[in-house]
Amino acid sequence: MTLEEGQRVKLAADLRLTGSVVPAEDSPMPADADAGILYLASGTEGTVERVHEQHRQQSEEVREYERLRSLLDAFGHQMPTESRKQLEEKVGALEPAWTAYQEHRFSVTVRVRFDNGFILDGAHEDVVTPA
Repeated sequence: MTLEEGQRVKLAADLRLTGSVVPAEDSPMPADADAGILYLASGTEGTVERVHEQHRQQSEEVREYERLRSLLDAFGHQMPTESRKQLEEKVGALEPAWTAYQEHRFSVTVRVRFDNGFILDGAHEDVVTPA
């Protein structure tokens, strides 16, 4: 799903938010104060304030797959049969790492200001759907 700033969205499922409480600015509340648990109901609507795409780092296996795949595609037809076969085996062995990288190439997080005043920041894009 492609989210854009200013887009109206709603929560796709009930959310239970837990963790440390950090006071905003000059709040008299001490850091790490216990504030309980906050639940946000599915269907709660709001507006996307920010969309952040973070590209995942390539592993050594992914870089090696790209290098060998490129070599095979460009020169495989000119290689001796045994050399090409060895290269194809190496590429095949690295393919699971490449596939996993392609499936999770980048992650998208959003900041949503809900109509009830709550702000959800750093949430994975699948948490919300278009309203």
